[in-house]
Amino acid sequence: MPRIFQHEQARRDLVEYFIYLAENSSIETAERFLTSAEISFNELAKNPLIGSALTLRSPELSSMRKWCVNDFNNILIFYIPRHDGISVVRVIHAAQDWWSILGIQ
Repeated sequence: MPRIFQHEQARRDLVEYFIYLAENSSIETAERFLTSAEISFNELAKNPLIGSALTLRSPELSSMRKWCVNDFNNILIFYIPRHDGISVVRVIHAAQDWWSILGIQ
């Protein structure tokens, strides 16, 4: 079974979106978001090359890809394929300046 590794910042991102959705929509929407994120992570771990490849300045992030959370198309998952799964680096809303956040050239 492929593994899913989450960077600390990715975990913080998930918590922030959960709180935001719970406060501004409903607890049900927030819980659905976390479930959808987990489903998306599992799909990516099984098929790590389905996301769009990015060009980044940082050599350690050169293989980073992006994909959206199922049913939450404005929330993007930034991840790195691994030999045994994926490493989730960030979960960022598409309206944010994610180019600057990630250092995309």
